[in-house]
Amino acid sequence: MTTFVDRVELHVAAGNGGHGCASVHREKFKPLGGPDGGNGGRGGDVILVVDQSITTLLDYHHSPHRKATNGQPGAGDNRSGKDGQDLVLPVPDGTVVLDKQGNVLADLVGQGTTFIAGQGGRGGLGNAALASARRKAPGFALLGEPGEARDVVMELKTVADVALVGYPSAGKSSLISVLSAAKPKIADYPFTTLVPNLGVVTAGSTVYTIADVPGLIPGASQGKGLGLEFLRHVERCSVLVHVLDTATLESDRDPVSDLDIIEEELGQYGGLDDRPRIVVLNKIDIPDGQDLADMIRPDLEERGYQVFEASAVARTGLKELSFALADIVAKARAAKPVEEATRIVIRPKAVDDAGFTVVKEEDGLFRVRGEKPERWVRQTDFNNDEAVGYLADRLNRLGVEEELMKAGARAGDGVAIGPEDNAVVFDWEPTMMAGAEMLGRRGEDHRLEAPRPAAQRRRDREAERDDAQREFDEFDPF
Repeated sequence: MTTFVDRVELHVAAGNGGHGCASVHREKFKPLGGPDGGNGGRGGDVILVVDQSITTLLDYHHSPHRKATNGQPGAGDNRSGKDGQDLVLPVPDGTVVLDKQGNVLADLVGQGTTFIAGQGGRGGLGNAALASARRKAPGFALLGEPGEARDVVMELKTVADVALVGYPSAGKSSLISVLSAAKPKIADYPFTTLVPNLGVVTAGSTVYTIADVPGLIPGASQGKGLGLEFLRHVERCSVLVHVLDTATLESDRDPVSDLDIIEEELGQYGGLDDRPRIVVLNKIDIPDGQDLADMIRPDLEERGYQVFEASAVARTGLKELSFALADIVAKARAAKPVEEATRIVIRPKAVDDAGFTVVKEEDGLFRVRGEKPERWVRQTDFNNDEAVGYLADRLNRLGVEEELMKAGARAGDGVAIGPEDNAVVFDWEPTMMAGAEMLGRRGEDHRLEAPRPAAQRRRDREAERDDAQREFDEFDPF
């Protein structure tokens, strides 16, 4: 049964925004008391949060589809819909979030670090919020926006100061078990360790973490064996420790060749050339192991390596090794730049930025792209003529019609608003005024207007009788 997973593909879907409500207040002696439709609630976000008590992505391997709740629709009497509940997903420290193309979206390091993987949709405005002096009784409301849905890849890169690398059965797990309180599985056959083990070591005043990277064999960087699955766990380490087996029973291997092969794999993986290396000659408690260590140590030191001899079984050489690693880790921490306080970067829009673009495509279609036009289209109920007219007003005020004319659009040309896979397409009919003005006082109700004085009503009735009499006198069928 799988107990450790360090790479998963997660399908997240944020909550949809609730629809706004179109309602008119009604009560005794006041049948048309004005619009009172409430706004829809916001959809819930999908949020990744670092939780250091989590060590694996196993939960998301079994349940890769996660969805936040939707916002509730608005209601009459100016009642707004309830916001959707955010979905908080705990992830291990050191999780990297990427898109399907491999671009890094977030590097989550440190307890409580968050990343919004899916943004909840906005709630639609009710007709009470859409009312104005010109549009006193809107007969429509805006729809809630759909929540963001996307696929992300999460990779776990162990946050450790020291990485133990070496051939299978070189003694990495045994070393980490005696240097720290970690209790990894240990046996005398290859690939005993199937997951990276992490331990905490205290050497004097320095406390650091140490991890072993399993499964490194020739071809690991190209996917052979288990190495490719775990090489990512050495990327965050400050120092690499080559654990060499001086008592190997395989006739075609020797410690120096093992070192060269592992270095070749690390080089092909890339990004690790600047990490300091030290060498541990392990299993010197075996007589042949001590003899081989004495033989190859001068050669390794000539290459510039700092060499230590150790035995996890006899517990020899461990103190010197732990303090040497603590010294390297302390220097690496001191060399890191001091993190500055978070700075807020303000990037104002250019004065000539219209907020949208109009492009004529090869097939003659004019495509409009921009945050506002595309959002307004998503919020429009196309079954309501008044809502469509309101959309026309907004687009006209934004300057879309003017830009279409500049781009060469003529009456009857196709216009698409939005991306190719989800666009609204219509035949363009240019106008000289906004859509609501063309249809004539759309959204107004004369019953909501203040009553006219009695004298004005009398004059209006007399004018209507005079117009009717004049039309009758001018009509002569004979």
